[in-house]
Amino acid sequence: MKYLEKKNRAVIGSGKMAGAIIGALLRNKELNPEQITASDPYPEQRERVAKKYGVTVTGDNSETVKNADIVILSVKPQVLASVSSEIKGKIPANSLVFSIVAGMPIATIQKGLSHKAVVRTMPNTPAQISAGMTVWTASNEVSDSQRQEAKVILEAMGKELYVEHEDSLNMATAVSGTGPTYVFLLAEALVDAAVHLGFSRRDARLIVLETIKGSVEFAIQSDLHLAQLRNMVTSPGGTSAEAIYQLEKGGMRTILSKAVWAAYQKSQLLGKKAEDPPDSPLRVEN
Repeated sequence: MKYLEKKNRAVIGSGKMAGAIIGALLRNKELNPEQITASDPYPEQRERVAKKYGVTVTGDNSETVKNADIVILSVKPQVLASVSSEIKGKIPANSLVFSIVAGMPIATIQKGLSHKAVVRTMPNTPAQISAGMTVWTASNEVSDSQRQEAKVILEAMGKELYVEHEDSLNMATAVSGTGPTYVFLLAEALVDAAVHLGFSRRDARLIVLETIKGSVEFAIQSDLHLAQLRNMVTSPGGTSAEAIYQLEKGGMRTILSKAVWAAYQKSQLLGKKAEDPPDSPLRVEN
Protein backbone atom coordinates (compact mmCIF):
# COMPACT_ATOMS: atom_id res chain seq x y z
CA MET A 1 0.00 0.00 0.00
CA LYS A 2 1.23 3.48 -0.84
CA TYR A 3 0.16 5.78 1.98
CA LEU A 4 0.11 8.87 -0.23
CA GLU A 5 -1.58 7.46 -3.34
CA LYS A 6 -4.88 9.26 -2.65
CA LYS A 7 -3.39 12.33 -1.01
CA ASN A 8 -3.23 15.85 -2.42
CA ARG A 9 -0.18 17.75 -1.33
CA ALA A 10 0.22 21.52 -1.08
CA VAL A 11 3.70 23.01 -1.00
CA ILE A 12 3.95 26.55 0.35
CA GLY A 13 7.21 27.94 -0.96
CA SER A 14 9.01 26.14 -3.78
CA GLY A 15 12.71 26.63 -3.09
CA LYS A 16 15.45 23.98 -3.05
CA MET A 17 14.21 21.95 -0.11
CA ALA A 18 10.63 21.98 -1.37
CA GLY A 19 11.97 20.82 -4.73
CA ALA A 20 13.92 18.09 -2.94
CA ILE A 21 10.72 16.75 -1.38
CA ILE A 22 8.73 16.97 -4.60
CA GLY A 23 11.51 15.28 -6.58
CA ALA A 24 11.97 12.50 -4.02
CA LEU A 25 8.26 11.65 -3.90
CA LEU A 26 7.97 11.60 -7.68
CA ARG A 27 11.09 9.43 -8.05
CA ASN A 28 9.70 6.98 -5.50
CA LYS A 29 6.31 7.09 -7.24
CA GLU A 30 4.57 7.95 -3.96
CA LEU A 31 2.68 10.74 -5.72
CA ASN A 32 1.82 11.74 -9.26
CA PRO A 33 2.52 15.32 -10.42
CA GLU A 34 -1.19 16.10 -10.62
CA GLN A 35 -1.51 15.47 -6.87
CA ILE A 36 0.89 18.30 -6.04
CA THR A 37 0.22 22.04 -6.05
CA ALA A 38 3.13 24.36 -5.28
CA SER A 39 2.90 28.06 -4.53
CA ASP A 40 5.59 30.70 -4.83
CA PRO A 41 5.44 34.51 -5.02
CA TYR A 42 7.88 34.67 -7.94
CA PRO A 43 6.60 33.83 -11.46
CA GLU A 44 10.06 32.72 -12.64
CA GLN A 45 10.33 30.20 -9.82
CA ARG A 46 6.83 28.89 -10.47
CA GLU A 47 7.75 28.40 -14.11
CA ARG A 48 10.92 26.51 -13.20
CA VAL A 49 9.08 24.19 -10.80
CA ALA A 50 6.27 23.48 -13.27
CA LYS A 51 8.75 22.71 -16.04
CA LYS A 52 10.98 20.49 -13.89
CA TYR A 53 8.35 18.48 -12.02
CA GLY A 54 5.14 18.86 -14.02
CA VAL A 55 3.15 19.94 -10.95
CA THR A 56 0.47 22.61 -10.69
CA VAL A 57 1.82 26.00 -9.59
CA THR A 58 0.17 29.14 -8.28
CA GLY A 59 0.95 32.40 -6.55
CA ASP A 60 -2.10 32.07 -4.28
CA ASN A 61 -1.30 30.34 -0.98
CA SER A 62 -4.96 30.14 0.02
CA GLU A 63 -5.86 28.38 -3.22
CA THR A 64 -2.97 25.96 -2.71
CA VAL A 65 -4.13 24.63 0.66
CA LYS A 66 -7.91 24.48 0.32
CA ASN A 67 -8.13 20.85 -0.88
CA ALA A 68 -4.83 19.58 0.53
CA ASP A 69 -4.50 16.49 2.71
CA ILE A 70 -0.88 17.39 3.49
CA VAL A 71 0.43 20.97 3.62
CA ILE A 72 4.19 21.38 3.38
CA LEU A 73 5.49 24.63 4.87
CA SER A 74 8.77 25.43 3.14
CA VAL A 75 9.34 29.14 3.68
CA LYS A 76 11.97 31.31 5.35
CA PRO A 77 11.41 31.86 9.09
CA GLN A 78 11.21 35.61 8.46
CA VAL A 79 8.09 35.28 6.28
CA LEU A 80 6.29 32.55 8.21
CA ALA A 81 4.05 35.03 10.06
CA SER A 82 2.80 36.69 6.88
CA VAL A 83 2.30 33.38 5.08
CA SER A 84 0.45 31.97 8.09
CA SER A 85 -1.93 34.93 8.11
CA GLU A 86 -2.84 34.16 4.48
CA ILE A 87 -3.79 30.54 5.09
CA LYS A 88 -4.94 30.66 8.72
CA GLY A 89 -8.22 28.79 9.12
CA LYS A 90 -8.20 27.67 5.48
CA ILE A 91 -6.41 24.34 5.87
CA PRO A 92 -8.89 21.42 5.95
CA ALA A 93 -9.50 20.21 9.51
CA ASN A 94 -8.22 16.66 8.89
CA SER A 95 -5.08 17.72 7.06
CA LEU A 96 -1.49 17.33 8.21
CA VAL A 97 0.84 20.33 8.32
CA PHE A 98 4.42 19.27 7.60
CA SER A 99 6.92 22.01 8.45
CA ILE A 100 10.54 22.33 7.38
CA VAL A 101 10.77 25.94 8.60
CA ALA A 102 14.03 26.25 10.55
CA GLY A 103 13.71 27.03 14.25
CA MET A 104 9.93 27.40 14.30
CA PRO A 105 8.31 25.63 17.29
CA ILE A 106 5.19 23.54 16.78
CA ALA A 107 3.23 25.85 19.11
CA THR A 108 4.08 28.86 16.93
CA ILE A 109 2.91 27.07 13.80
CA GLN A 110 -0.27 25.83 15.47
CA LYS A 111 -1.14 29.32 16.70
CA GLY A 112 -0.32 30.98 13.39
CA LEU A 113 -2.44 28.54 11.38
CA SER A 114 -5.16 27.69 13.91
CA HIS A 115 -4.35 24.08 13.14
CA LYS A 116 -3.27 21.37 15.61
CA ALA A 117 -1.88 18.46 13.59
CA VAL A 118 1.70 19.55 12.91
CA VAL A 119 4.85 17.62 12.12
CA ARG A 120 8.08 19.58 12.55
CA THR A 121 11.17 18.40 10.67
CA MET A 122 14.82 19.34 10.24
CA PRO A 123 16.08 18.00 6.90
CA ASN A 124 19.41 18.78 5.25
CA THR A 125 20.55 19.52 1.72
CA PRO A 126 21.55 15.95 0.69
CA ALA A 127 17.79 15.30 0.68
CA GLN A 128 17.98 16.76 -2.83
CA ILE A 129 19.52 13.46 -3.95
CA SER A 130 17.52 11.29 -1.50
CA ALA A 131 20.59 11.00 0.75
CA GLY A 132 19.43 13.35 3.49
CA MET A 133 19.17 12.97 7.24
CA THR A 134 15.98 14.34 8.78
CA VAL A 135 15.14 14.57 12.48
CA TRP A 136 11.45 15.08 13.22
CA THR A 137 8.71 15.15 15.83
CA ALA A 138 4.94 15.59 15.90
CA SER A 139 2.24 17.27 17.95
CA ASN A 140 -0.10 15.08 20.02
CA GLU A 141 -2.90 15.73 17.54
CA VAL A 142 -1.06 13.97 14.69
CA SER A 143 -2.73 10.58 14.15
CA ASP A 144 -0.88 7.30 13.66
CA SER A 145 -1.76 7.28 9.98
CA GLN A 146 -0.52 10.85 9.57
CA ARG A 147 2.76 9.90 11.27
CA GLN A 148 3.12 7.10 8.76
CA GLU A 149 2.42 9.54 5.92
CA ALA A 150 5.10 11.88 7.27
CA LYS A 151 7.54 8.98 7.53
CA VAL A 152 6.92 8.02 3.91
CA ILE A 153 7.82 11.56 2.82
CA LEU A 154 10.94 11.57 4.97
CA GLU A 155 12.14 8.14 3.83
CA ALA A 156 11.85 9.31 0.23
CA MET A 157 14.35 12.04 1.16
CA GLY A 158 16.83 9.67 2.86
CA LYS A 159 17.15 8.57 6.49
CA GLU A 160 14.84 9.77 9.28
CA LEU A 161 14.92 9.84 13.08
CA TYR A 162 11.87 10.52 15.25
CA VAL A 163 12.48 12.30 18.58
CA GLU A 164 10.11 12.83 21.51
CA HIS A 165 11.39 16.21 22.68
CA GLU A 166 11.05 19.19 20.39
CA ASP A 167 14.27 20.86 21.53
CA SER A 168 16.05 17.98 19.81
CA LEU A 169 15.03 19.71 16.55
CA ASN A 170 17.17 22.72 17.51
CA MET A 171 20.03 20.37 18.29
CA ALA A 172 19.51 18.62 14.96
CA THR A 173 19.57 22.00 13.21
CA ALA A 174 23.05 22.57 14.64
CA VAL A 175 24.35 19.09 13.84
CA SER A 176 22.65 17.56 10.79
CA GLY A 177 20.86 20.59 9.34
CA THR A 178 24.00 22.73 9.38
CA GLY A 179 26.23 19.66 9.10
CA PRO A 180 26.79 19.78 5.32
CA THR A 181 28.28 23.26 5.83
CA TYR A 182 30.97 21.83 8.09
CA VAL A 183 31.70 19.02 5.65
CA PHE A 184 31.88 21.34 2.65
CA LEU A 185 34.18 23.71 4.52
CA LEU A 186 36.47 20.83 5.50
CA ALA A 187 36.46 19.57 1.91
CA GLU A 188 37.21 23.07 0.59
CA ALA A 189 40.12 23.46 3.01
CA LEU A 190 41.54 20.05 2.06
CA VAL A 191 41.27 20.86 -1.66
CA ASP A 192 43.11 24.15 -1.09
CA ALA A 193 45.79 22.31 0.88
CA ALA A 194 46.18 19.76 -1.91
CA VAL A 195 46.50 22.54 -4.49
CA HIS A 196 49.14 24.16 -2.27
CA LEU A 197 51.08 20.89 -2.41
CA GLY A 198 50.98 20.91 -6.21
CA PHE A 199 47.84 19.05 -7.38
CA SER A 200 45.59 20.63 -9.97
CA ARG A 201 42.30 21.83 -8.51
CA ARG A 202 40.37 19.24 -10.52
CA ASP A 203 42.54 16.38 -9.26
CA ALA A 204 42.50 17.76 -5.72
CA ARG A 205 38.70 17.86 -5.74
CA LEU A 206 38.48 14.25 -6.93
CA ILE A 207 40.96 13.02 -4.31
CA VAL A 208 39.31 14.88 -1.43
CA LEU A 209 35.66 14.04 -2.23
CA GLU A 210 36.35 10.37 -2.90
CA THR A 211 38.37 10.16 0.32
CA ILE A 212 35.51 11.68 2.34
CA LYS A 213 32.94 9.50 0.58
CA GLY A 214 34.93 6.30 1.14
CA SER A 215 35.68 7.15 4.76
CA VAL A 216 32.01 7.76 5.52
CA GLU A 217 30.92 4.54 3.82
CA PHE A 218 33.61 2.61 5.72
CA ALA A 219 32.43 4.11 9.02
CA ILE A 220 28.78 3.29 8.26
CA GLN A 221 29.61 -0.35 7.51
CA SER A 222 31.89 -0.73 10.53
CA ASP A 223 30.85 -1.49 14.11
CA LEU A 224 33.95 0.23 15.48
CA HIS A 225 33.95 3.50 17.40
CA LEU A 226 35.09 6.46 15.31
CA ALA A 227 38.16 6.83 17.52
CA GLN A 228 39.09 3.23 16.77
CA LEU A 229 38.73 3.86 13.05
CA ARG A 230 40.99 6.88 13.36
CA ASN A 231 43.55 4.85 15.29
CA MET A 232 43.59 2.26 12.50
CA VAL A 233 45.26 4.80 10.20
CA THR A 234 47.36 6.57 12.83
CA SER A 235 50.72 4.83 13.10
CA PRO A 236 53.07 5.90 15.93
CA GLY A 237 55.34 8.65 14.64
CA GLY A 238 53.66 8.58 11.24
CA THR A 239 52.09 11.17 8.96
CA SER A 240 48.59 10.86 10.46
CA ALA A 241 49.96 11.30 13.98
CA GLU A 242 51.77 14.46 12.92
CA ALA A 243 48.68 15.83 11.15
CA ILE A 244 46.43 15.10 14.14
CA TYR A 245 48.90 16.78 16.49
CA GLN A 246 48.65 19.99 14.45
CA LEU A 247 44.84 19.81 14.29
CA GLU A 248 44.54 19.29 18.04
CA LYS A 249 47.12 22.01 18.68
CA GLY A 250 44.96 24.36 16.62
CA GLY A 251 41.91 23.56 18.72
CA MET A 252 39.90 21.86 15.99
CA ARG A 253 37.58 20.02 18.40
CA THR A 254 36.95 23.15 20.46
CA ILE A 255 36.26 25.32 17.42
CA LEU A 256 33.87 22.75 15.96
CA SER A 257 32.06 22.40 19.28
CA LYS A 258 31.69 26.19 19.50
CA ALA A 259 30.34 26.30 15.94
CA VAL A 260 27.69 23.66 16.71
CA TRP A 261 26.72 25.45 19.92
CA ALA A 262 26.39 28.77 18.08
CA ALA A 263 24.15 27.15 15.45
CA TYR A 264 22.01 25.63 18.23
CA GLN A 265 21.59 29.00 19.92
CA LYS A 266 20.71 30.63 16.59
CA SER A 267 18.02 28.02 15.98
CA GLN A 268 16.52 28.77 19.39
CA LEU A 269 16.64 32.50 18.66
CA LEU A 270 14.76 32.07 15.37
CA GLY A 271 11.91 30.46 17.29
CA LYS A 272 12.03 33.13 19.98
CA LYS A 273 11.81 35.92 17.43
CA ALA A 274 8.68 34.37 15.97
CA GLU A 275 7.01 34.48 19.38
CA ASP A 276 7.98 38.06 20.28
CA PRO A 277 6.00 41.16 19.32
CA PRO A 278 7.35 43.40 16.53
CA ASP A 279 8.75 45.98 18.99
CA SER A 280 10.69 43.37 20.99
CA PRO A 281 14.45 44.09 21.34
CA LEU A 282 15.04 40.64 19.87
CA ARG A 283 13.63 41.95 16.60
CA VAL A 284 16.40 44.52 16.24
CA GLU A 285 18.95 43.51 13.60
CA ASN A 286 22.49 44.86 13.57
